[in-house]
Amino acid sequence: MLTILGIVIGIGAIIIVTSVASEARSVVIREFGSLGSRTILVGAGREPKGPADLFEYLTNSLKERDVKALQSSFNVPELQEITPTIFQIETVSFEGETTRGTLLGANEKIFTIFDLNVAEGRTFTDSEVEERAAVMVVGSKIKDNLFGSIDPVGQKVRIRSQTFRVIGILAPTGNVSIFNIDEFMGIPYTTMQKYVVGTDYYNRIIGRASSESAMPMAVANIKSTLRIAHNIDDPSKDDFFVDTETDVANRFGSVASILTALLISVATISLVVGGVGIMNTMLVSVSERTREIGLRKALGAKNRAIMIQFLLEAVMLTLAGGIIGIAFGILMTYFISVALNQLLATEWNFVVSLWAIVIGVTVSCLVGLIFGIYPARQAENKSPLGALRYE
Repeated sequence: MLTILGIVIGIGAIIIVTSVASEARSVVIREFGSLGSRTILVGAGREPKGPADLFEYLTNSLKERDVKALQSSFNVPELQEITPTIFQIETVSFEGETTRGTLLGANEKIFTIFDLNVAEGRTFTDSEVEERAAVMVVGSKIKDNLFGSIDPVGQKVRIRSQTFRVIGILAPTGNVSIFNIDEFMGIPYTTMQKYVVGTDYYNRIIGRASSESAMPMAVANIKSTLRIAHNIDDPSKDDFFVDTETDVANRFGSVASILTALLISVATISLVVGGVGIMNTMLVSVSERTREIGLRKALGAKNRAIMIQFLLEAVMLTLAGGIIGIAFGILMTYFISVALNQLLATEWNFVVSLWAIVIGVTVSCLVGLIFGIYPARQAENKSPLGALRYE
């Protein structure tokens, strides 16, 4: 068992990494798919290509002029609805009770774009956005955590030093894009700018095209409109980026593939260590069974038969490690899926990659072959007379 421990860990790690990465890819596609195939996200800053670009999200490149330019049917006739958005995690309180959620500032179009349904009360209106009204629509989890059995509509809550009147409760929805709607606190973006963040720029501009077929032209017109507004001639210098459901899924798929390959490379180190352990064990076995080898050769066993015997023993050891590793990987993947279902506000399915199991069995056999050849050759080359005399 100690000999095959490295094989068990290596194969188990491959099963876990590939299975979790496969489901993570599916989760992202499902979450962004909930946006709808006609939704377009315009982000502030340069398009992130890796961890070094995370600070691009902090730029202030999207402002009111950009919203007005994109709202013009002359510039982007394919856009049906559009809203600027500002969002951040905030603590909200009511009569001594507190909870945290995503405070999202937007206009009244956000409820149409995200297809959100109101269970109680109403959403805010265009006039309330213009008047910077201190009104709020909250998700079902915020309602349960904050109000309990109290009717929340009409109640006043506080965020920082500002008071908001709750006018509506959203039906349980779950995740839409990067937002958990059940932990959502929606207010007019003008109110958020004036009373909460004190800024004049936006994190995102979210729009919805008139049809799926209009998406490519809408994206092209958005880019050209913003480049004109920002005086950008070279597309490589864009201080914004445009995402659709397909773009996000493809980008995450590429990142997930790179991370999966990296983690599998790390797991391969365990396989190499396990292979060295197998080779050392087989060398000890050859040394301890020298007289057995001599006796078999004296009785007529050919060198090739001796080599195949020890080679098969090495393969059987690594194959046993591979099977245990597969069982270990499947078990750990199950526990991880249960834990992520509890921790994340989304459905995480228990998925085991079939090709990872095939790879696990194949790699186990290959490790046995590769690291068993040298001990098997040592056994093959022993002289019958010398082996019989060995003490």
